[in-house]
Amino acid sequence: MDQDRKNHWETVYKTKNPDEVSWTQNVPQTSLNFIHSFGLDKTSTIIDVGGGDSKLVDFLLDEGFENITVLDISGKAIVRAKKRLGDKALKVHWIECDITEFEPKEAYDVWHDRAAFHFLTSSDQIEKYKALTMKAVKGYMVLGTFSENGPKKCSGLDIKQYNETQMEATFNGFDKIECKTQDHTTPFGTTQNFIFCSFKRKLD
Repeated sequence: MDQDRKNHWETVYKTKNPDEVSWTQNVPQTSLNFIHSFGLDKTSTIIDVGGGDSKLVDFLLDEGFENITVLDISGKAIVRAKKRLGDKALKVHWIECDITEFEPKEAYDVWHDRAAFHFLTSSDQIEKYKALTMKAVKGYMVLGTFSENGPKKCSGLDIKQYNETQMEATFNGFDKIECKTQDHTTPFGTTQNFIFCSFKRKLD
């Protein structure tokens, strides 16, 4: 594991409240819209990669989804999410792991990642992530990253910006369904431009 990266995120979640970090959303509507568009059964397997203490899991549980996994490098983020959910947290599979070292035990109907992938800036990291999605996704993928009009850094770390063409080229084992850009307003009133793309795994 990249210990520096893990330490960075543990510190963030130890020292900052949700209203003090840029990525906080009260309602992750864009992600929910994409997931709803797939017409899934409630038994579908869904993983939220880099989920941290995102509220996506809350909404999915409230909608009756039964097989949700949340993965994050930060144990403190997971503890925070569990505390917020209370007894509902027992219905979720929690994984504390660096995504580049994740070894999935199952294939997922939906792989969701809002603002984790863009922290992988080296070609080696990106190739690992790409190979992982080919192994672990049997259905759909939703990826949200900073667009070319978005920030170049987040939480003090460099990120990699993407446009629609780059997203499609990177994940060429998938058919692109739709891409859209979206302005995210942070808790402190600034704006970040994201690109969200949905994909479907190509049949082998």
